[in-house]
Amino acid sequence: MKKLTAMLTAVMLVLSLSACGGTTSAPAASQPAAPAASAAAAGPFDGKTVSVMTPYMASVTTNQMVGYLETDLTAQGAQVNVIDTANDFAELASRIEDVTVSGTDAIVLVSADPTQLENQLREAMDAGIPVFGVDSGFIDGMQVNATSDNHQMGELIAGYLFDDLMGGEGTVITLTHRPHPGVVKRCEAFDELIAANDKLTLITEQHVPAEQPINDAQDIVQNLLLANPDEGSVTAILCGWDEPAIGATQACQEAGRDEILIVGVDGNQQAVSLIQEGTNLKATVAQNFQGMVDIVVEDMGRLFAGETIETGEKYAEATLITAENAADFIS
Repeated sequence: MKKLTAMLTAVMLVLSLSACGGTTSAPAASQPAAPAASAAAAGPFDGKTVSVMTPYMASVTTNQMVGYLETDLTAQGAQVNVIDTANDFAELASRIEDVTVSGTDAIVLVSADPTQLENQLREAMDAGIPVFGVDSGFIDGMQVNATSDNHQMGELIAGYLFDDLMGGEGTVITLTHRPHPGVVKRCEAFDELIAANDKLTLITEQHVPAEQPINDAQDIVQNLLLANPDEGSVTAILCGWDEPAIGATQACQEAGRDEILIVGVDGNQQAVSLIQEGTNLKATVAQNFQGMVDIVVEDMGRLFAGETIETGEKYAEATLITAENAADFIS
């Protein structure tokens, strides 16, 4: 009897211990999975192809603007297709047709007159492709042409030359390139100021081709100096942009004609250095090329985002550079 009681007690003790400590805890309820990190919101340029097109990539300033565009648009997520046709407008027209057919999302025309490409640009615009310009002209249907106020720049540089440097009198040679819409407006300002002062005499206007403007301007000015050999026969050379001004300066230096005053437009680094060094080149006007590109990239992004933008020509501010402030513009 005692043995049976002891066995029953042992069994009860085991059961009691099992009830107190041997019970396994229920598995924790599964937690809902944390939501996956949301993908970064797509920007307006993501998946867009932008065709940057010019006939003048050999130009220092055009090359600079194309570089700014490529860098900034790529940074925004766009695929950039740069097309240069080496001064061939017929080829540029054909390439505009190509990118229109391929379905580019935007065209940016750099340093080219859209009136020479109007049929092809209208086909692009009719296909829903927005067309922008950087330092180009503007035709109806384009979105924006970002540029300088070229007429105002022409007045600024010509006024400084005629009034401050020449004292309101003397003889002038102009080096131009009227197929470029910006240069045309500068030349119109030159023409107006010369016509308004009967003490200024225009010796000649010479067209400088865009392919090798420094070399061609140097050759042109060398010939003009041979035709006007006397000191004082040429007071000044007014150039539509800086590269002809550089070539003209080289020609005057080689001929020993230090008295001839030369001015240009653009703020080209080589031109600014020549101004700072005290050569014949006395002044230029710095265009804000990055500012032009900023205008186009901003407006293009807004348009891609579905916003409405103000169309037309928009200006980036320009600055007169002379010997007094040239050091501030050397990069």
